[in-house]
Amino acid sequence: MRTTALPIIDAHQHFWDLQRNRHPWLNDTPLIPFRYGDYTPIRRNYLPPDFRTDTARHRIVGTVHIEAEFDPANPVRETEWLTTLKAAEGLPSVCVAQAWLDREDVAEVLAAQAAHPMVRGIRHKPRQAAARGAAGSMDCPIWRAGYALLERNGLSFDLQTAWRHMDAAFDLAGDFPATQVIINHTALPSDRSPEALAGWRAALARVAEAPNVALKISGLGQPGAPWTFEANGPIIRDAIAIFGPERCMFASNFPVDSLVADYDTIVDGFLRAIGDRPEHDQRLLLHDNAKRIYRT
Repeated sequence: MRTTALPIIDAHQHFWDLQRNRHPWLNDTPLIPFRYGDYTPIRRNYLPPDFRTDTARHRIVGTVHIEAEFDPANPVRETEWLTTLKAAEGLPSVCVAQAWLDREDVAEVLAAQAAHPMVRGIRHKPRQAAARGAAGSMDCPIWRAGYALLERNGLSFDLQTAWRHMDAAFDLAGDFPATQVIINHTALPSDRSPEALAGWRAALARVAEAPNVALKISGLGQPGAPWTFEANGPIIRDAIAIFGPERCMFASNFPVDSLVADYDTIVDGFLRAIGDRPEHDQRLLLHDNAKRIYRT
């Protein structure tokens, strides 16, 4: 295997210290249901030295830390810890912080998060099973009132939801055109049946019509199966064809995706999928788009 020559900004990764901080899904029992199945192997500390070991073959020049479902009682504490971690280890470069957009304290939390120099945006996952307009959905008036405060605080929004909710995401992006939306994990095409993939492509095409929406290509693992190019290469290529190379970003979702592959497999598969594109496009996908969108 060759070392990656082009620089990479990993646009979606996590760190955690389970002795120092509480992440309920990692610290507590019983385990919650998880899309990759048993996640016991990642219930251990994962810190910059571990990441550097995993990524040793590649020119990782920066990372975007995405909130890792830290204790919701004190979401700003995660940002404070990451600030200390960056000072000591040089990573992460910037972060997307936690805030609950439908909580009463959302204005206070957003202002506190935005006051930290390394914060670029917020992630708050809408309720996956919520119908449009229901509490916790992207149409919920309370949730939207919190979302409206992102622009005032200079924050982007990382959206993690399944592709079936991309109609709501399109409306959200259109109603708040000054707020950058970054869809996480390729809009979660977990069902690989021909019918589901056709629906996923149509949903991506719809939300891609909003110019303030970008896409992170990550999270493509499937439970009980290793990450393979044969399974995921066509997904990567379709996503880039729909959104264009100017609005897609490579991301690893490490260490979560270590449940389905090592870092080399994921990077090598992504590089193979984009290998027929000009170097300009490859640089956009691996580095330049993340640098622009996340201001690293």
